[in-house]
Amino acid sequence: MSAVPLDRSAEPPVLVSAEGGVVTLTMNRPAQYNALSAAMMTALRAELDRIAADAAVRVVVIAATGKAFCAGHDLREMRAQPTLAFYQALFADCSRLMARIQSMPQPVIARVQGVATAAGCQLVAMCDLAVAAEQARFAVSGVNLGLFCSTPAVALSRNLGRKAAFEMLVTGEFIDAAQARERGLVNRVVPAERLDDEVRGLAAAIVAKPAVAIAAGKGLFYRQLEMGIDAAYQLAGQTMACNMMAPETLEGVLAFIEKRPPDWQA
Repeated sequence: MSAVPLDRSAEPPVLVSAEGGVVTLTMNRPAQYNALSAAMMTALRAELDRIAADAAVRVVVIAATGKAFCAGHDLREMRAQPTLAFYQALFADCSRLMARIQSMPQPVIARVQGVATAAGCQLVAMCDLAVAAEQARFAVSGVNLGLFCSTPAVALSRNLGRKAAFEMLVTGEFIDAAQARERGLVNRVVPAERLDDEVRGLAAAIVAKPAVAIAAGKGLFYRQLEMGIDAAYQLAGQTMACNMMAPETLEGVLAFIEKRPPDWQA
């Protein structure tokens, strides 16, 4: 599986590859520890927008080249334009990128091979699933520079327990991959040499299920989290009722009754 660059005329910030319904977006600024420059965020957002509208894509993997997964925002780029307007626009763009991951119908898996800090840790938290190599480490370290990681706090507080998330935010200390799994930041931790196989296996398990059920389920999962329990159950019931009307679901139920494998067309 070879990566195809977005722009062949220059070293691209993101590489794109596809195989078996799975698209991998690989952040490609290894010398800068894959810091989220404006160009990187624009490229990622453009690809996610394209993928969200492509029914042939079933799963997205966000990966990275080099030793680090993502070191957060590009501080050199930020210091080059020290204006409130620039910072407001930058963080708004980042927030739109993070929200896009959650709003698209396909599950997004973070493949974390190295360090993920600040907005890089936020990126891991915003992905629906995450698989990490044993040597990966995570931190929201802006506070060490005098900058509280406010936007990463949104993602962390929705993935970790409140006290665990707040401790990371106010200390800036690293946690290792095992701690990240214990606290709910990642799903699986494996040796580095097994990372790709683990990601492929997880993606394949999702691709094997009907797309209609996965898309409906992902949308419901995040919407109900922000609701009271009565509204959440009302939405969940309506989602299940509509899901039951899908041809793939009707075939799945009939196959179960008839004790045979389902013949899903999508």
